[in-house]
Amino acid sequence: MHSLAQMKHPRLKTLTLLVAATCLTSFTFGQGPLIERLRERMAARKGSVDAVELSYGKDPLQKLDYWKPMKAGSPLVIFVHGGGWKRGDKRNATGEEKPGHYLQQGYGFASINYRLVPAATVEQQAQDVANAIAHLIGRAESLGFDATRVVLMGHSAGAHLSALVGTDMKYLKQAELGPKSLRGVIPLDGACYDVPRQIAQGGDFMHDTYEQAFGTEKERQLALSPTAQAAAPNAPAFLILHVQRVDGTAQSRALGEALQKAGTPVEVRGFDGVGLRGHAEINRRLGDPAYAATPVVDEWLERVFAK
Repeated sequence: MHSLAQMKHPRLKTLTLLVAATCLTSFTFGQGPLIERLRERMAARKGSVDAVELSYGKDPLQKLDYWKPMKAGSPLVIFVHGGGWKRGDKRNATGEEKPGHYLQQGYGFASINYRLVPAATVEQQAQDVANAIAHLIGRAESLGFDATRVVLMGHSAGAHLSALVGTDMKYLKQAELGPKSLRGVIPLDGACYDVPRQIAQGGDFMHDTYEQAFGTEKERQLALSPTAQAAAPNAPAFLILHVQRVDGTAQSRALGEALQKAGTPVEVRGFDGVGLRGHAEINRRLGDPAYAATPVVDEWLERVFAK
């Protein structure tokens, strides 16, 4: 049925029909590759729904989602969500693109939850991350991945926790693991690798969040700073990604310099995107082949998993 406006304005009616016909023609005849790509993406996302939820502890938040690789004995990518150490969940902060993309790349994928501040400390959160890694590795054979080829990835607060577990070996040690339990760590746009520096220079926006998480004692802040813990031993390799935020860029470069000084292989790469929009985009779009960081991560994973 045509609207009253279309009936009163024949030119508008004609234009509407022309646009509809053009769209139909382009999708039917001229956009076969586009349709095929959309179908592949939909299939990948449909497949990614088939995650299983596993518990690695007794707390309701000590759970993870696991996507089995298409081929047994494949590598595994483990993701740690962000949320200011006090919020966030694997169901809404993992990013839609990652599970399907890394399955297509031939890997397994896992996304973990951890206990949150203030009910838990950041130290306990880092231990949750290490314990989740240990739980997965302990079940590697039945879960269908290679226990010797595991990479840890995290965004924002999850980037900090991933970097901390990859530099301060006490968390892996407590989980009966060691530095070689990981092939590498990929922190995504963290801004708190040097906690005292960020609290002093980061402005008011996140100041209360930082103090709630890390307290006011400098000794504890340094103990929870990956940059201050970057003396060897560390995880075998790091790929540190950031967008164009002043604090995130400075903190990423400083962590890279500290790791390099310790003899740990590290790459620091910056990408377009500013402010909170860019910060969210690197997490939301990673795994999208059209996003610039995706092929960089793919190439790095291929190298570290081949060793």
